Amino acid sequence: MKETLSGAARPLAFLLATLSWGLLAQAQEALPTGRPEAAKSKIALCLGCHGIEGYRSSYPEVHRVPKIAGQNEGYIAAALVAYRKGDRRHPTMGGVAASLTDQDIADLAAYYATLGQAAPD
Repeated sequence: MKETLSGAARPLAFLLATLSWGLLAQAQEALPTGRPEAAKSKIALCLGCHGIEGYRSSYPEVHRVPKIAGQNEGYIAAALVAYRKGDRRHPTMGGVAASLTDQDIADLAAYYATLGQAAPD
């Protein structure tokens, strides 16, 4: 059965989607320009979990660690800012993000966004 939003819920869903996109854009605009080459000296903490294919974390509960290579730069930056601020909760990610500067976040986001992209011909 196909489910659709009721007439009253549609405007709310649109508003939430618009606000979410605005928060991502705002987080990205507030950061300095990312330098992918500068991130290469900053990725050691990321590789411990995100660099292992099929890795599952067991703290605080067992879950699959997401692949971040090739992910959208704005999304990565917004997620790291949210972890740093405590808006997004995960003990390990919160600790890692708390140690990052705005430039670190921009550099890491730019670096991981470039991974998985085909090289120009």
